[in-house]
Amino acid sequence: MPKEMICSFCGKSIEPGTGRMYIGLRGEILWFCSSKCYKNSIKLSRKPRELKWVTKLSRKTI
Repeated sequence: MPKEMICSFCGKSIEPGTGRMYIGLRGEILWFCSSKCYKNSIKLSRKPRELKWVTKLSRKTI
């Protein structure tokens, strides 16, 4: 039975069979729930703590 993954950017749970897996140059595995999270993290190099739209990671720092 596949286990549920957690988005590396926003912290939402990802259902099995959905989402995107990204493997970095150093071998780290990052899971993303949507293309919005993928683009903000990888392509735009944004940090989830600094965004105005609410992520679980930004809620922890407030």
